[in-house]
Amino acid sequence: MANIKLVRVDFRLIHGQVVNKWIKVTLSNRIIVIDDVLAANDFMKGVYIMAAPPGVKVDILTIDEAVKQWKEDKFGKGEVFILFKSVKDACKCHQLGFEYQALQIGGLGAGPGRKLVYGPITLDKTDFDSLIELEKTGVEVTFHQVPDEKAESFKAISGKVKF
Repeated sequence: MANIKLVRVDFRLIHGQVVNKWIKVTLSNRIIVIDDVLAANDFMKGVYIMAAPPGVKVDILTIDEAVKQWKEDKFGKGEVFILFKSVKDACKCHQLGFEYQALQIGGLGAGPGRKLVYGPITLDKTDFDSLIELEKTGVEVTFHQVPDEKAESFKAISGKVKF
């Protein structure tokens, strides 16, 4: 069974903050990106694999593949950092059986119908409602951009946001 160090939603996936900060803080030696679109694009998979730091293995899985691997052997071995591109995918994966206990919301950029909720992090109503349902299952949801800044709980944020 892998030791899951962090489960994070960040639409940028493997990028500077992940490579330079979160990997070091979590001491992860493996990144699992769970994204159906990326998993189907061999060229982009190669780009993301090359973006990882030396010595960090990268697996890019569909949601169904990730749930299957979780149910079979809890992602095998290693100190694992899980990345999702969207709240929708993180919630769907949890509903299908990937049983994580905490979810960190990192980079979620602006767009139509999205509101700033914590620093530069945005949510739309669907994300917001999905996180409410996810917390009802016992998952602790926090918002955290970079390790050296303060994290905030979804509970604290949800009381301030109106959709």
